[in-house]
Amino acid sequence: MRRVNSFTVVPRSDADEELLHRLLDASASLWNQITYQRRQNFTGPDIDKSVWDTEDYRKQYVGVLGSATAQQVIRKNTEAWRSFFALKEKGEANGLPGYWGNEEEGRELRTYIRNDQYTLRWGDRSTIEIPVGSDLKDEYDMGYRERLTLGVRGKPKWSDDQGRLELYYDELSGQFRAIQPVTTDVSRQDSPLADETAALDIGANNIVACTTTTGQQYLYEGRNLFKRFRETTRRIADHQSKVKREEGRYTSKRIRRLYRRRTRRRDHAMDALARDLFDRLHGEGVSTVYVGDLTDVLETHWSVRANQKTHNFWAFRAFIDRLACTAEEYGIVVEVRPEAWTSQTCPQCGSTEDTTRHKDTLTCPCGFEGHADLTASETFLRRHEGNVPWPMARPVCLKWDDHRWSASPRAHRPNEEHTHPQVTAGESA
Repeated sequence: MRRVNSFTVVPRSDADEELLHRLLDASASLWNQITYQRRQNFTGPDIDKSVWDTEDYRKQYVGVLGSATAQQVIRKNTEAWRSFFALKEKGEANGLPGYWGNEEEGRELRTYIRNDQYTLRWGDRSTIEIPVGSDLKDEYDMGYRERLTLGVRGKPKWSDDQGRLELYYDELSGQFRAIQPVTTDVSRQDSPLADETAALDIGANNIVACTTTTGQQYLYEGRNLFKRFRETTRRIADHQSKVKREEGRYTSKRIRRLYRRRTRRRDHAMDALARDLFDRLHGEGVSTVYVGDLTDVLETHWSVRANQKTHNFWAFRAFIDRLACTAEEYGIVVEVRPEAWTSQTCPQCGSTEDTTRHKDTLTCPCGFEGHADLTASETFLRRHEGNVPWPMARPVCLKWDDHRWSASPRAHRPNEEHTHPQVTAGESA
């Protein structure tokens, strides 16, 4: 079974940092060159030209990256194109494989290192050794067999057969990070597989509301994150209006840079959310997570603001894929199930027509009052799991601070005196 270790890579000197930066930049340049030729082959007038018919770019970069690393970048690019063609056959392709930025505006700095080409040593002073091309070795006075040694921060969760390492620079945190796939035996997981279940209500104001069969609830608040997303969107619109008026164009370096920053901030927060959530659920013994199928909702309930949340900021389908990939690392299964009316259903009397939602609060004439999204996740869980105990613990409310999801000292609650007598304070977050 596939698992993933994530950790921070720390250059030990300015020279090491410069060398690492050049390695990643060269990988991005290689990716862009082969992507450009394959896109030209695919869209060009020569219909007999195959996307696989490219120059041997490996030879151009072997002096910087080394032969094995250059080949891994090319192989990763090939995988991206094969994935594109597979999705195209299903009618789900969402555009050609893209570039990793450009030299003027800044490239996305990343590379891929073959599983037998790097060495990780864990301990009090953990290190990783990675290969360097002969040209860079000469330039930085490295020995013929010497490799670049870097510090490592973090602890391995898995320690079996290592896979291809992904090494990249995270602009938001200003750190180099690594992702190491590991193939492990299920029987060697750090905790036994359990049989608890969780259900997620996904939105934009509150990105995830989660209820588990253990009685725990988690609420990931997204208002501040979406606010920053909208602020950047306004800046993009202002710049677009200006360049169109003054230069007759629709884009510029600044606009592209803003788009890239907006996307990276969102994806960084969503990746961190998925990892934080499943780390908590794994500790709760959850083996199955239900996620609502909102396809019909996205197609029928449309407005400018809602569309901006669900399709641009929220990126629902991409988020579900991110959840499923992260869940796999923890041995948790994600199942997409129907969740119609869960946000309008009163858990006390079952009414869907008389309930009223105002911001985060769901009320019903029968006397129920609770947090709308957490209540929806409870209803969703009971619909597919049957008799589920009422949440007993205080919900954990988490907010994004640009680096991590941090729990608030006290979760927001509606009026507790109006809640169902069977429902503890924990339900009406």
